[in-house]
Amino acid sequence: MIITIDGPAAAGKGTLAAALAKHYKLAYFDTGMVYRAVGLQMVLQKLDLTDESAAEKVAKQLTFTQMMELSRHPDFRSDVGGQAASKVSAFPKVRAALLKMQQDFSLNPVFADGTPANGAVYDGRDTGTVVCPHADIKFFVTASMEVRAERRYKEFVAKGINTTYEKVLQDMTERDKRDSERATAPLKPAENAVMMDTSAMNSEQEIAAAIKIIEERK
Repeated sequence: MIITIDGPAAAGKGTLAAALAKHYKLAYFDTGMVYRAVGLQMVLQKLDLTDESAAEKVAKQLTFTQMMELSRHPDFRSDVGGQAASKVSAFPKVRAALLKMQQDFSLNPVFADGTPANGAVYDGRDTGTVVCPHADIKFFVTASMEVRAERRYKEFVAKGINTTYEKVLQDMTERDKRDSERATAPLKPAENAVMMDTSAMNSEQEIAAAIKIIEERK
């Protein structure tokens, strides 16, 4: 079984994807990691994030081992990593370089330890439309801009990251604009996606609602 979960930042995709992967004993692929890895690598190498050729080169050289090493960097999940990922993911050549890696995973999904899995849960922004259009079940998770900015701000505060709600809101607004207006694979629901607005939901309610939908469709 292949499940895709798309949506904007801080909508609840990651929490839901991880929970469904655990519940159904499926592999979990956070597609945002590949773009965060490319973006952070460019930041660390002091490369221009607006240089598509440089970003493409980094993307083509990215290995799974390198991605996992970069994921342990403190800025990988910070706003720095998020903004860098959003910028490089807008480049068609970068997306093309990383797409095959993501698609191949659905054909032979494995757990983190390398053992085979009977399916996968994808967490991203175009997994239901581009990466796995053949997925069995597709979700598009969203929430109001204010709710998402508040969630992300609280995450940063909990991690000791010095920022303000206003800055997080501004960055999120700009990121949503880039993601929805990019020429290749813009952020949008798949035609057959289940829409979920989590603005008034906690994580337990969100997970329960998704499992109910999956069980009904199975």
